[in-house]
Amino acid sequence: MELLLIRHALPVRRELEDGAADPGLAPEGREQVGHLTQYLASETLHALYASPLNRARETAAPLAASQGVPIEQREGIAEWDRNSPEYVPVEELKAANDPRWQAMLDGEWDSDESAEEFRDRVIGSIEEIVAAHPGQTVAAVCHGGVINCYLSHVIGLDREALGFFYPNYTSIHRVAASSRGHRSVVTINETSHLRGTGLPMGLVQSG
Repeated sequence: MELLLIRHALPVRRELEDGAADPGLAPEGREQVGHLTQYLASETLHALYASPLNRARETAAPLAASQGVPIEQREGIAEWDRNSPEYVPVEELKAANDPRWQAMLDGEWDSDESAEEFRDRVIGSIEEIVAAHPGQTVAAVCHGGVINCYLSHVIGLDREALGFFYPNYTSIHRVAASSRGHRSVVTINETSHLRGTGLPMGLVQSG
């Protein structure tokens, strides 16, 4: 089967006193989703999964409508900081030289679960999705940390290498998965649908 791990589009900045921030998409993010949906229109998705967080569900919704498939939410592919009271796009943190940016570079972990628990949750949930769809093409709209976690597992990096690359907004990461347990990475950071659009893509790129 072929698994498409898709990072959500650009969300708005949201900072609360308490409670989970869980932002929706920014206007630019909705434009990104439009290009993503058009790009994948020539492919057939047999199933579509999404993290329960707003930015993932809002990214998945137009794709589901285009493909004529329902969205199945999976708690196991939610981001590691899903219960954080703040969400600031990493590009804004970097531009402002925010201390939280340095903390990310230093690999500091601020979550309700340990890095090990997060890794086990993500890998277990994605493997359940793979097992349920032999011979099919399936997409899962999720998060940068989730994509880093699973791809580092597939290519055999150290368990601490959860941030080994930066997944761009609405980037597609394809994994071929066999029924015998073989996993191979086909593409990483597939973002040709954003080229020439002028939309933000990630830390150092724009469309």
